[in-house]
Order: sequence, then C-alpha cells, then structure tokens
Amino acid sequence: MTIEPKAKLLIVDDLQDNLHALTKIIEKDDRIIYSASSGEEALALLLEHEFALAILDVMMPAMNGFELAELMRGTEKTRHIPIIFVSASGKELNYSFKGYETGAVDFLQKPLDIAAVKSKVCVFVSLYKQRNQVKQKVAELEKNRQELHATQRELERALNMRDDFMSLVGHELRTPLNTLHVETQLRQLLLKKGDMSAFTAEKLEAMVARDGRQIQSMIRLISDMNDVSRIQNGKLSIRPAKTNLSELVQQIVADFSWQAETAGVNFVLNIQKDITGMWDEVRIEQIIINLITNALRYGNNKPVEITLSATLENAKVTVHDQGIGIAIAAQKRIFEKFERAEIKRVNDGLGIGLYIARQLAEAHQGTLEVKSIVGEGATFTLTLPL
Repeated sequence: MTIEPKAKLLIVDDLQDNLHALTKIIEKDDRIIYSASSGEEALALLLEHEFALAILDVMMPAMNGFELAELMRGTEKTRHIPIIFVSASGKELNYSFKGYETGAVDFLQKPLDIAAVKSKVCVFVSLYKQRNQVKQKVAELEKNRQELHATQRELERALNMRDDFMSLVGHELRTPLNTLHVETQLRQLLLKKGDMSAFTAEKLEAMVARDGRQIQSMIRLISDMNDVSRIQNGKLSIRPAKTNLSELVQQIVADFSWQAETAGVNFVLNIQKDITGMWDEVRIEQIIINLITNALRYGNNKPVEITLSATLENAKVTVHDQGIGIAIAAQKRIFEKFERAEIKRVNDGLGIGLYIARQLAEAHQGTLEVKSIVGEGATFTLTLPL
C-alpha cells in the first residue's frame, strides 16, 4: 500500500511569537510545518521543498509579503503555490485588494479567527492531496500505457518470429526431404528399367552415406527444437562422465571433412593432447558441431582455425573463421532464440543453434563467448571447467 506523503506548509513572519502561535493552530499529523522569519529565508525553503500552502505576513522588514509573493509568482517552481496573506493593518489600507492582485487565494486579518484559519488550511491541504492523487493516477496510467505498448510490440515481434520460425522449419525440413525424395524416385526409375549398374556395392555405400546425412540433418533439427522446449521448461539435463575432449574434437573435425572439402575449406588444427574432464560428451559435441557449422556457413570458404587448450582449471575450445564477421550490435542478439546475425540468407538456419549452445555451456558451469570485427571473421570461445 502506498503511504501518502505529508503536506508541507510554509509560514513566514518576522515575529517568532506569531510563527509559534500560527504553527500551533494549523499543526496536524498529516502536515509538516516550516517557518521563516524573513523573505530571504522563505525563498531558500521554497526552492528546496514543495509546499501545499504558504501563509505570508504582509508587514516584514527588508522584503514584505507582497514582494515575496511577486517573486514566487515569477518562479516556475513556486508560481502555483497557494498564498494566504495575514495582516494586522486596518481594512482602510486596502491590503486585501493588493494581496489578491499579487496572486493570493485568501486574506486574513489579525487577530485571527482560529476556526476559520483551521478550516481554510484544511481546504488547501485537501486540494493539494487531491492534486497529488490525480498526478499519481495520471503517472500510473502513462506507465500502464507504455507497458501496454511495449507488450504489444513484444507480442508482434513474437508473432513475426513465430511465422519466420515456422517458415524456416519448413525450409530446413524440406531440403533433406526433397533430396531423399528425388533419390528415391531416381532409384525407383532405375529399378523399373532393370538398370542395376547404379546399385553396385560402391554406389550403394555412397547412397547410404547421402541418405544418412539427410536423415541426420532432420534429426538434428528436431532435437534442436526439443532442446529449446526443454530449456524454456527448465528441463534441460546433462549427464557428465569422464570425457577426452582432445579425441572428441578430432573426431568431430573428421566427421566434417566431407563438408569442408565440398566447400573448399581447410581446417587448421591446434589441439592439445589428452585434455579430459567431467562433461556430457553428447552435449559438448553438440556445441562444437554448432560452432564449426557456423564457421563453414559464414567463413567465406577460407580456412577455419580450431584450437583446444587447457589450464589447471579450464579447457578452452576456440573456432575462428575469416568470414563476414558479426556487428557489435548483433553479438549479444545471436545468442537469443530465433536470432541470426544475417537474416537475408536462405541457409542461415533456425537461429537456435547458438542459443542452445550457450545454454549447454552454462549447464556445464562454463561460458560461450564471441569476439568479432565485421569483415574480419569471428572467434567463438567455449570455456569448460575441468
């Protein structure tokens, strides 16, 4: 529950007895009373605090109440503060008319009518509180409006991302399926013609290898989507076991040899031997595969450097390409779901690989970071505690 702030009231009079007497009349638990014995002292308080009401004595030395009121009305911070003038001078001096001219809301004659003073002050304190409540409601409405617009923008972004994602999933699945479909139709045609020359042991081995690659591509896609669901539901699990990271990296690189050869890319390896630790081998393989896949995809067909090293505490795998690089603004975004550094290319993938890779690294109490300069390539570094 919001605690309502106390209303601040200012009393200005050059006589201490008057200040004390008026304070006793208007003091209440919901108010804070400030007093000043001169116009200069009052101005200092007015600039420091927000007052609900100012009660000014007319006759003061150096700066009288009217002069103080004129200064208040000429300053943005104080021009809206209600002013009540107090004077012991007779009505024949027509001070009340001059007081209203300077912007006063009321004029009281001494000796003061205690009941009237209390009533008038209560009215202005109540008005002040009502104004503050209105301001607060307006601020809350503005905040809610901004939050609503932000939610609407986020919803629109999510819908666009969903549509893009579904389109990309369709494309990613269609590519290997189309390849398998064409291969199957070709084989059926050859079988109908009785042409068995295409089914020699050597050619069958190549067919099975091609089919296996397409099937593995679809399996990885479905596994990635399942991993995203597990991460979002907090169900991502790892099964650490003693793993030789050196052998694992070398095996992954060997598995990518056909892709690298097709793309005309050379792997430059610098792998420290016999680096072992307690990791989930399948999950670490998943991270490194993603990094090498990206290096082949964005590396402009230039050599890809893969380095594995270790300290007493950590193992580090770095994958460096010499490709298009990643803009600084995109370097954080690429680790989010369904985000890619380049969105114009058809073969960019779903934009979930690096998201999953970082989550897997963090599940191992490790990190996955990127350093890149546009046009000079990118270096991804996986750090895993031993």
